[in-house]
Amino acid sequence: MKKILILSLSLLAFAFPAFAEDEEEEIVVSQGLNLIDVPTSQTLDKYVFHLDSRLYTDGGTQVQMSFGVHDRITLGTSFLIDGLIGNESKVRMRTPEINVKFRIADGGLYIPSFAIGYEGQGYFYDSDRKEYMEEKKGLYLVASYELLPLFFLNGGTNISDFDDNHVFAFTGLSWKIKDNNSNDILALMAEYDNLFHHTTSYERLNAGIRFFITSEFSLDLAVRDINYSGTYKNGVKRHAERILQIHYDTRF
Repeated sequence: MKKILILSLSLLAFAFPAFAEDEEEEIVVSQGLNLIDVPTSQTLDKYVFHLDSRLYTDGGTQVQMSFGVHDRITLGTSFLIDGLIGNESKVRMRTPEINVKFRIADGGLYIPSFAIGYEGQGYFYDSDRKEYMEEKKGLYLVASYELLPLFFLNGGTNISDFDDNHVFAFTGLSWKIKDNNSNDILALMAEYDNLFHHTTSYERLNAGIRFFITSEFSLDLAVRDINYSGTYKNGVKRHAERILQIHYDTRF
């Protein structure tokens, strides 16, 4: 099913040549590919390479590499390495997953921009159960809109597992602050993820700050699952999690 979804999204992207023209147009949304966990409608410019590295609980590292194959199409892969940081004796690399995003509309003054995508990366892998305690985003549709100058609203819906067909929702806000020369300084982010279906999953409230060190390099300090309660599917108690994310962009 996963391969069919990814192939379908790729074919959909190339099936609309009207969307694939190299025009010098302003992209309304400039938040990055994701906030913390919530995707935005932004895609990478053509020939731009983007690297994300997240340091998370118990010395784990999540790496995501994305490439702009076209201004509207971003393809990438991601994987987890558990126990990489610290004195953990067992270091495990999890199976790489595929990510794809296609921006289907740029939006305008009163209309949000839209993107459809697929994220295959789960979170908190349980080796005994051989599954992720936090499911992948799966197939999603996201809209992004600039409510006020540099203040963005994102919202969307996703289906993580097509066996149960549960539909989830997510929303996020970001506010970017610039200096007098219009250079990015920092962005404040807040998001509410994994909404609905309380019996099968837990909603997650996340918040963080993104610091723009240079035009190519930025760093996030964030807290995930602020509203935690209960346990994961494997019985482990949920907890709030402090994370560090590093972002790097370059053009070929």
